[in-house]
Amino acid sequence: MKSRPLAIALAALAVMFAAACGGSSGGESAGRPMPESGRAVPSMPPDAAPEAGDQATAESGARATAGSEAPQAEVTRRRDTSAEQISTFALDVDTASYGYSKRTLAEGRLPEADQVRPEEFVNSFAQDYAEPEDDGFTVHMDGARTPGNGTALLRVGLQTRRASAEARRPANLTFVVDVSGSMGEPGRLDLVREALHKLIDQLGPGDRVSLVAFSDEADVVLSMTPATDREKLHAAVERLAVQQSTNLEAGLTDGYAEAAASFRPVAVNRVILLSDGLANVGDTTWQGILDRVEEAAAKKITLLCVGVGRDYGDELMEQLADNGDGAAVYVSSVDDARKVFVEQLATNIDLRARDAKAQVVFNPSAVESYRLIGYENRQIATEDFRDDTKDGGEVGPGHSVTALYEVRLREGASGQLATATVRWQDPDTRDPGEAARSLAAGDLAASPWEGPTPRFQVDVVAAGFAEYLRTGERVAGAAPGDLVAHATRLAASTEDPTVTELAELIEKATSLR
Repeated sequence: MKSRPLAIALAALAVMFAAACGGSSGGESAGRPMPESGRAVPSMPPDAAPEAGDQATAESGARATAGSEAPQAEVTRRRDTSAEQISTFALDVDTASYGYSKRTLAEGRLPEADQVRPEEFVNSFAQDYAEPEDDGFTVHMDGARTPGNGTALLRVGLQTRRASAEARRPANLTFVVDVSGSMGEPGRLDLVREALHKLIDQLGPGDRVSLVAFSDEADVVLSMTPATDREKLHAAVERLAVQQSTNLEAGLTDGYAEAAASFRPVAVNRVILLSDGLANVGDTTWQGILDRVEEAAAKKITLLCVGVGRDYGDELMEQLADNGDGAAVYVSSVDDARKVFVEQLATNIDLRARDAKAQVVFNPSAVESYRLIGYENRQIATEDFRDDTKDGGEVGPGHSVTALYEVRLREGASGQLATATVRWQDPDTRDPGEAARSLAAGDLAASPWEGPTPRFQVDVVAAGFAEYLRTGERVAGAAPGDLVAHATRLAASTEDPTVTELAELIEKATSLR
């Protein structure tokens, strides 16, 4: 660990060097940036820091306020890029926060502020990013100036190649189903059964399924069985019945043990937890539960958390997914179940990338400060970006991941603003890969609502809605009424019913405040 005086000296040298060469559209991006720890970060490799004016060949294999002056609290929340130029976070494809918020609003109540995660709102919507030709990522960057004194929104989009259900790898799926008393809520266990029936009907001849139920204790209802024996699988699902307490620890422990015992190296091995997350027996902490299954989980067994129920243990399910090499979704209807287990079957079962991370390096001569909207519990240390022993996020085929940054530009900012890099590991070989893209000041649209693609604008509306729910603050200066108007307009131009639903949800939320 370097001493504090040395760290400060290094930071000052880095800023001086960056100021000398920053603002150019050339390949070097802002010298050697200094993270919060004060350690120098290795310069981007030449092919990972493309020239800002050549985005066609760039791939390589804070809250803003409506007014011109930010309050002191807002200044404090922003990261000052003269001292810290790097934002690093693990990719997150969870959407449970938006799914659960939809349910609470439909019932006439606002979601709790700490259950609102903006990145999960944004990542719930379709994107228009180009797909890569290989099994890595494409990187997309765009942005727009926003109302206020020199502010802008930057969007980083990451996309994997889609795959049909027929083209995906075979899967070993271990379902861990909550049959505790809380699942007795009318329609809750019925919805779980319906979801399982739909998934079983979509599986191929190379897939296998096992079923573990848990209440006070766990019970292996069905050992690993070929998906072609559908009658046996459907019958096992129908035997699920509500019992007593919620020992989620026992359920996952037995579920991972079953998955490990049937592990196939050539297949996707995944545990799928269906629960309301209201654990009340055994170890009820995500850390304690994951400690119990650590050895089995290390065998490349991934986790999908499927949340259900009016009362929902959001934090437990989200942390299990984030720390268990998985993702979290929420279903409240048969339509939701069909989307997760039919329309997005390959995306939610197969893998394109393990331990995927993103890093955005800002040019301090052009960007005064920045704020990543959301991803608070996914941020990682700068030096861990290329440390492949450090955990990232697991991403399936056809997944898009979007991150929005609010930035305050320096007066007369020109040239390169930022470079975004994604790093991941091959799901089978663990070989690392990277891709990158840069954005220049001249590439910014004049307004978020005129010039950017409709999908960019939907992302801004979704992020603005999330911030309204959790803090009441505005993104891009848009009040709730503005967000409704933009969502309504965008629903017409995209012909996307999910955007129509977004407009209705924002209107509903404003009526409940």
